[in-house]
Amino acid sequence: EVQLVESGGGLVQPGGSLTLSCKTSGFTFGSVDMCWIRQPPGKGPEWVSAIDGGDGGAFYADSVKGRFTISGDKAKNTLFLQMNMLRPDDTAVYYCARGDPSEALQHRELWGQGTQVTVSS
Repeated sequence: EVQLVESGGGLVQPGGSLTLSCKTSGFTFGSVDMCWIRQPPGKGPEWVSAIDGGDGGAFYADSVKGRFTISGDKAKNTLFLQMNMLRPDDTAVYYCARGDPSEALQHRELWGQGTQVTVSS
């Protein structure tokens, strides 16, 4: 059974940092594309970052480029999202998902349960 379990969300002040984790099981982590998706309150989901399962290449939405870093630990079957210089408009539920962003955005069943990130003073 495929499982994706996110953690690490919370309340942080603007300019602060958080690291999200996504513990995976049921498939060979590191051999498939993975991504982070977020859903701001009252809005639709949007992709944030992706990592290529083949060469490990990383991709970022323009809104987070230079502030967020995606990485993976194959030994721990875990995907990470390091988030720096957080802004109020980063407030959202963050989900990790199997697949590239275009595929994941169309298939909710590929996502984990999500973790809430709130950026507020």
